[in-house]
Amino acid sequence: MASEDLQIEILRRLADSPEVSQRELARQTGVSLGKLNYVLRALIDKGWVKIGNFSRNPDKLAYAYLLTPRGIEAKARLTRQFLARKMQEYDRLRAEIARLQAEVEGQQREPGDSR
Repeated sequence: MASEDLQIEILRRLADSPEVSQRELARQTGVSLGKLNYVLRALIDKGWVKIGNFSRNPDKLAYAYLLTPRGIEAKARLTRQFLARKMQEYDRLRAEIARLQAEVEGQQREPGDSR
């Protein structure tokens, strides 16, 4: 997963579940715990995510990863860019599929074909 795509995915997941553990977030995004920690630290350094403490139960203190106003803006901007990029990829893929279908149909109708 590209770094920017991973940042978007992490921001989206934190917006939905700020109390998620790093281990669970790494599992959900399919990256190692070390890579997740590295990207999460970068998001914190950019001021897009802040860490808050909350108590899951009386015996344990856990972290909540909260999107800052700048993080919310960044998430929206990155999502728009991601969507535009995926739409371009989709258009290119559709054109490639159409070209391949035409090529296959052309091969099926070559001279000597009894159809």
